[in-house]
Amino acid sequence: MAKRRNSKSADGTKIALERQVIDFFNREAHVPYNYKQVSAAIGAETPKLRSRVVEVLEELAIEGYLVETTPGKFKATSRSTVADGVFVRRSNGKNSVLISEDDGEEKSIFVAERNSMHALNGDKVRVHICAQRKGCEPEAEVIEVLEKKEQVFIGTLQVEKYYANLLTDSKYLATDIFIPKNKLKGGVNGDKAVVRIVEWPDNANSPVGEVVDVLGLSGENNAEIHAILAEYGLPYKYPEAVTKAADRIPDDITPEEIAKRKDFRNVITFTIDPRDAKDFDDALSIQKLPNGNWQVGIHIADVTHYVKPGSIVDKEAEKRATSVYLVDRTVPMLPERLCNGVCSLRPNEEKLAFSCIVEMNDNAKVLATDICRTVIKSDRRFTYEEAQDIIETGVGDYSEQVLTLDRLAKILRKERFENGSVAFDRTEVRFDIDENGRPIDVYFKESKDANKLVEEFMLLANKKVAERIGIPPKGKKAKAFVYRIHDVPDSDRLENLSTLVRVFGHKIKTKGNASDVNKSLNKLLRDIKGRAEENLLSILAIRSMAKAVYSTVNIGHYGLAFDYYTHFTSPIRRYPDMMVHRLLDKYLNGGRSVNQAKLEEECKHSSDMEQLAAGAERASIKYKQVEYLGERLGKVYEGTISGVTEWGLYVEIDENKCEGLVPIRDLDDDYYEFDEKNYRMIGRRRNRVYQLGDHVTIQIARADLVKKQLDFVLVDEKNPAGSHHIDSAPITMSRSRAVQPVKGAKHSNSKSNSKSKKKQGKKKH
Repeated sequence: MAKRRNSKSADGTKIALERQVIDFFNREAHVPYNYKQVSAAIGAETPKLRSRVVEVLEELAIEGYLVETTPGKFKATSRSTVADGVFVRRSNGKNSVLISEDDGEEKSIFVAERNSMHALNGDKVRVHICAQRKGCEPEAEVIEVLEKKEQVFIGTLQVEKYYANLLTDSKYLATDIFIPKNKLKGGVNGDKAVVRIVEWPDNANSPVGEVVDVLGLSGENNAEIHAILAEYGLPYKYPEAVTKAADRIPDDITPEEIAKRKDFRNVITFTIDPRDAKDFDDALSIQKLPNGNWQVGIHIADVTHYVKPGSIVDKEAEKRATSVYLVDRTVPMLPERLCNGVCSLRPNEEKLAFSCIVEMNDNAKVLATDICRTVIKSDRRFTYEEAQDIIETGVGDYSEQVLTLDRLAKILRKERFENGSVAFDRTEVRFDIDENGRPIDVYFKESKDANKLVEEFMLLANKKVAERIGIPPKGKKAKAFVYRIHDVPDSDRLENLSTLVRVFGHKIKTKGNASDVNKSLNKLLRDIKGRAEENLLSILAIRSMAKAVYSTVNIGHYGLAFDYYTHFTSPIRRYPDMMVHRLLDKYLNGGRSVNQAKLEEECKHSSDMEQLAAGAERASIKYKQVEYLGERLGKVYEGTISGVTEWGLYVEIDENKCEGLVPIRDLDDDYYEFDEKNYRMIGRRRNRVYQLGDHVTIQIARADLVKKQLDFVLVDEKNPAGSHHIDSAPITMSRSRAVQPVKGAKHSNSKSNSKSKKKQGKKKH
């Protein structure tokens, strides 16, 4: 329970007694007690303490927390309730329980550690919501843990003579985990490990755990990358049984199978992918029809021909739901034999595909669509760079076909933006990685015409597939289907974005129809192109949007301005695309609708896993940024203030887009106050202002790999070398916990690339 408002004037003994009395009545909510009974229950034995108990009882009765049922007898007011919810544990002690209310909203209620019953983050709990005292926030007490969530913690082993501890990296646990020596699973001092909590005795300050897996020496690249995956609950190795099952799947294409399909083996077909890609899940074909129109084939790897529902390979893919793309590796959804071999649309090999065939006129107007299974043979594997060279020079293999597709794609793209689609083309940070996983250089991925060519035809296929099922024949009801939906932006977020862009001298519309608002956003994105604030405002514009998710309830895709949209084009790396392929096959063959409720559960799981994968991807990028700059301590860079908070300034380095914090404690030339409304810090004495978007010079001061956090110091323009102390250690492997992400500060959501042989390419549609 929060302290009374006048508690600062009371002495420590009285405050402690008040806390004990409140706890006692929270437990004994419905029974009246006199001061003697209360004193005995809380151990107030002396006359002086009993006298203070009387005072506390009277004050709590005046506040309305207690009611005097008969003279001298008190009980808690009857406003207390019992409810079920999900426990949220925080390492800073600010635990809470999330309780769903009748209107569908979730209410968060504080739970003190002493009232938590050692519940862990995500546990389903039953709580007693204590009677709320006047002027205080409500508080809850866990009275039963209904369902424990299976979870593990990541950290570094500290092995002593008779026992061991896991020094946790988690923001969900404030304490270390005690591990008996016989539960170390071979782990030694300094190892990074995954630990499961097996019990947390009532009288123990720390939980007891056992090692699930040893990842390797703390600080070693593989160990740290695996730790990121484990932290997000994502797999970091492939089950041997699944790999063996995939090895047994036949890869031959029989004449009988070819006879069932439309044959595109003699139509010019090619793939366009990143230079290091191995999983080619889409290909394009094009030919001119006798009537002068163009037939464009958007061919997608027919994964579901090989992966059967309910098989061990399918179950593993469903559980993973997505491939995870980290800085130095890909963690695939499917076993390597399938994603890089059997299913991959490699050149000069006959392959099975699920295709969207469109007939277009010279103005890119779609006149007819056919969705069918096909057999293809890719004539050429282009990298994006090779295709871009053809677009720019007009010279190269299949130049006529590439240039025609590029021209049609540009018409489609122009029309899409005219209809209100939002043009989010932001900088993606990439790393060159050496053989040990160490980042040796940072560069940026630029989306050029070749990338946009592929993107536009993938968007078209996804749209046409969704329309085929979502718009049923007249008199028929639409069958249950997987849609990729994107809700309208939250109005408060748009207003916040509008306030922020005004800091940089720009404007956006926050009201009106969707098309007008989106056109306003597109104008902003065009206006900031090439300017220092481009990356920051692009990211904040994206954050103002709702998250796109999978659902059986179609509300359209706001960002693309499509009424119907799905994911059909990447079944090698996304399970929802496999779901769509199976539903298409069923419905195109006259099958009945599947159970919508069950399909919705699968959609939610895929959406959840997508968010976890995105979090792991961001964490791996941040880790490599810290590692990269940790080897450049003391180096001076130019940067832009990307976030202003009460604890300091976030600065994004112009050269490499790495972001770090200038702690307010290091702004030692004045006493600075945080002006939240105007996103700035103001010096009280000298009136020096640091505002969002300002250009500054910084020096790398500290790099903490555990927190994935960089600390910068501002460099005085008159003293470019700087006068601040810089940590001598190249990289800090501190076990202190990371600060929470800053609202309004940039945290990279980019996909990263590398020169590692293990890395695969990735395309987003």
